Amino acid sequence: MDETPATYPSGNVAVDASTGERPRPDGAEPKDRGGRNTAVLVSFTAITNLADGVTKVVLPLMATRLTDSPAQVAGVGLTLTLPWLLVALHVGVLVDRFDRRLLLWLADGVRMAVVGVLLLLSTSGTVTITALYAAGLALGVAEVVALTSAATLVPAAVPRAGQERANAWVAGAETACNEFCGPFVGGLLVAAGASVALGWTGVGYLIGTAILVFLAGRFKPQRDDAKPAGTVNQRIAEGVRFLWQQRLLRLMALSLTVLSACWGAWLALMPLIATAHMGLDARGYGILLSALGAGGLLGALTVTTINRLLGRRWSMFADLLGTAAMVATPVFSTDLWVVATGAFLGGMGGILWTVNSRTISQRLVDGGMLGRYNAAARLFSWGAMPVGAGLVGVLAEWFGIRAAFMVFTVATLVIIVPFLRTVTPGALAEVDRQGAGA
Repeated sequence: MDETPATYPSGNVAVDASTGERPRPDGAEPKDRGGRNTAVLVSFTAITNLADGVTKVVLPLMATRLTDSPAQVAGVGLTLTLPWLLVALHVGVLVDRFDRRLLLWLADGVRMAVVGVLLLLSTSGTVTITALYAAGLALGVAEVVALTSAATLVPAAVPRAGQERANAWVAGAETACNEFCGPFVGGLLVAAGASVALGWTGVGYLIGTAILVFLAGRFKPQRDDAKPAGTVNQRIAEGVRFLWQQRLLRLMALSLTVLSACWGAWLALMPLIATAHMGLDARGYGILLSALGAGGLLGALTVTTINRLLGRRWSMFADLLGTAAMVATPVFSTDLWVVATGAFLGGMGGILWTVNSRTISQRLVDGGMLGRYNAAARLFSWGAMPVGAGLVGVLAEWFGIRAAFMVFTVATLVIIVPFLRTVTPGALAEVDRQGAGA
């Protein structure tokens, strides 16, 4: 099998389509900096996502000190995720035009500026709900830029042989720090004061910005100058059309929509289930969420081994079963350890899917379109979470919590047949051939 990476012309010299590197005249491979770059990407992801997780706790808690309105408090949390629905596709075009590391620096610069303004308002006692809304939207847009840019760096920064491991560690750091460690640390910091929490968050973004200096390589996407760039809307349409025309990528996106909706539903109703139906206190609820994070961490540690033993297809299939178990256990039991086991399986399956889907997309999608693809894929996933949260609330109100979760369980199981028909050994083998430049 030909291991030569796909290239296209840049002047008179062929350039790697994903990395932008020019081949050496002696034909030797470029210096392998994958280990160093993996460490940089994982460290950056962990620190900045920890800061993101803290802000998701700090801003709503600051809102509770300004108003008793549930709608206004919930609105602060909404501003942090709404940009995924509003600007994700446009950010994808941005990421495919400009240096991805520079975009990460700009995103962190915006984050530090926003946190700095909030810190000044907090210390002076002049924080308003409007200010929190504006800050939430700015931080949300910065997060879209940062996560979309970071997702495109692995193919350019890490050799192909190490990309699966890099994706595993990056995905594990993103999930553990953003969804679990961040909120926990945020709660502790807010107890010491909103200003303390904001100060430490700003320091986190600053450290993340400094870490990127050590990332080796060039990260501006290369493109064929002979091909018209097109308008922003045309480039968005090109990315979405590419995703939809690729059968495997389309199946992964549609499946992820259902799976992410299940996660949104579980996270939305679990606080009520834990307190009202399971009789848990704050400690018990913490154990429940910790099970979700522990599963994700184990998935990140073992995904390479599981792929080697079972194959990529069955590793991804495990997420269908894990997510089904996560949303099904509250239907049949209110025992902490039963529900926690379901959460553990859901968290582990989620990481197995994330790592493998990222590796597949990085091998199928040209580097010049990777930003738009990742933005569209995240629109399906992140955009589905608030939809799932809203839908489960309506279903629970009309038919009860158990019936609501049963609907999501069935929806997850329905994916099994199209998944097995599309994600076949032959389709995955073709992915590897295309990724190797065959």
